[in-house]
Amino acid sequence: MIEIKPIDNLNATIIAPSSKSYTNRSLIIVALAEGKSKIKNPLVSDDTRHMINALSDFGVMVKKDNTLIVEGTNGRIKSPQKEIFLGNSGTAMRFLTTFAALAPGRTVLNGNERMRERPIQDLLDGLRGIGVKAYSKYDTGCPPVVIEGETMIGGRTTLRGDKSSQYFTSIMLCAPYAERDIEIDVIGELTSKPYIDMTIDMMKEFGVDVEKDGYKRFTIRRGQRYHHREYRIEGDASNASYFFAAAAVTGGRVKVTNLNPSSAQGDIRFLDILEKMGCKVIRGKDHIEVIGGKLKGITIDMNSMPDMVQTLAVISLFAEGKTEITNISNLRIKETDRIKALSAELAKAGGLVEESEDGISIIPSSLHGTEVKTYDDHRMAMSFSIIGLKVPGIKIRNPECVSKSFPDFFERLGDLY
Repeated sequence: MIEIKPIDNLNATIIAPSSKSYTNRSLIIVALAEGKSKIKNPLVSDDTRHMINALSDFGVMVKKDNTLIVEGTNGRIKSPQKEIFLGNSGTAMRFLTTFAALAPGRTVLNGNERMRERPIQDLLDGLRGIGVKAYSKYDTGCPPVVIEGETMIGGRTTLRGDKSSQYFTSIMLCAPYAERDIEIDVIGELTSKPYIDMTIDMMKEFGVDVEKDGYKRFTIRRGQRYHHREYRIEGDASNASYFFAAAAVTGGRVKVTNLNPSSAQGDIRFLDILEKMGCKVIRGKDHIEVIGGKLKGITIDMNSMPDMVQTLAVISLFAEGKTEITNISNLRIKETDRIKALSAELAKAGGLVEESEDGISIIPSSLHGTEVKTYDDHRMAMSFSIIGLKVPGIKIRNPECVSKSFPDFFERLGDLY
C-alpha cells in the first residue's frame, strides 16, 4: 500500500512514458513484415512483455534492449508448442487471436482470472466470417481461446461497433496475409474511433493501405505486405494524463515532454477537455504544459476516450458543479467494471456519485482520506493517486498493478515534489 502526500506549489517537468498502444501494434506488424525491423523507445511493461514472449512462442525472434530488434516472418509464423499465458493484457489477447490463425496447428491463448471473465465472443464470431476456426475453450465467450491455424480465408464479415475497437484492429493488422480480400462491416456506432485511426495510420507507415468507408466498412486487400523499417514509439498520451490531472487539481503547473501535440492518439484530445474545465494548455513542438485554474463541471460523451474516464472523474471531484460522463458502457468489460469501481471508490473519498448503465455523474462534496481499492486495474491506481496530491490520507492498495502499462508510475509521481 502507498500513501500519497499532498503537494504545495506544484511546478514540475515529467518525461512521458512510451505508448503501449503503439508498442503492441508495432510488434504485431514487424513480426509479420519481411526482414529485420527496429522498434526504438518501446514501452517496457507487463502488457508488452506478454506480447513479446508470445511472439517468441510463434517463432518470432525478438532481441530485447533499449531498442527491440525483430526478425520478421513475412507472415509465415510457427505453431506454438505450449499454451500461451497473457495475464490480463487485453491488447495481447485480442491481437494474437487473429495472429494465431496464420500459424499451422492449434493455439491456445489463456490469461489470469479477470481475463477469463472478459468477453471476446464478438471477435470470435467476426473471425468465423472470414474462415477462421476460433472458439472459447469452455464455451463461456471468454478466454481461454482456441484457434485452429492456417484458416484465414478472408471475405466479408461483421463486427458490432459498441464493444471494443481492438476487435477491429486485431483483424485489420493481420488481414493482408489472408487468402482473399477482407471487408469488415460495422454494426451500429463504432466506439473508440481514434484507436482505429491509429491502427490505419500505422499500417500505412509500414506499407499497407486500408480502404475506409467512414466508420461503416473497412477493406484490406490481400497480397499487401508490411515493410521492415526503423520505428520510434512516441510518448503515451493516456499515461501523461495523470500528470496533467495533477496540475488541474492542485492549481499548479506541469510540463510533459516526449509528447507529440499532433499525435494520432485519441487521448491527446483530453487536453481540450481540461481547457473546457478551466485549465490553460500550452502546446509546444514535442511537449505540452498544463496550468491549473478554477475548475467547472461539464457534461461530455467519452465514447472516443474511454481510458480517460477515470482521470476525468477524479478531476471532477475538484470542480464546481456536476460532471456527467456519458456513453461509456464498454468500460464494464475492461480490466474491471470501471463504472462500478469508480462509483464505489469516488463515494469512499466523499464524492456524490450516480451510476447508470452507460455513464456516471459526479458532484463534489467534502473530500477525505480513504484506502482506495484498485481492483487490479492500473488506471484505478494511477487516477486515484491524483486525489492524494490535494487530499491528505489517500492510500492506494495494490499499487503494483501499474506495472501493466506504467511500471515506474509512482517514481515519476514522486518527481512532482
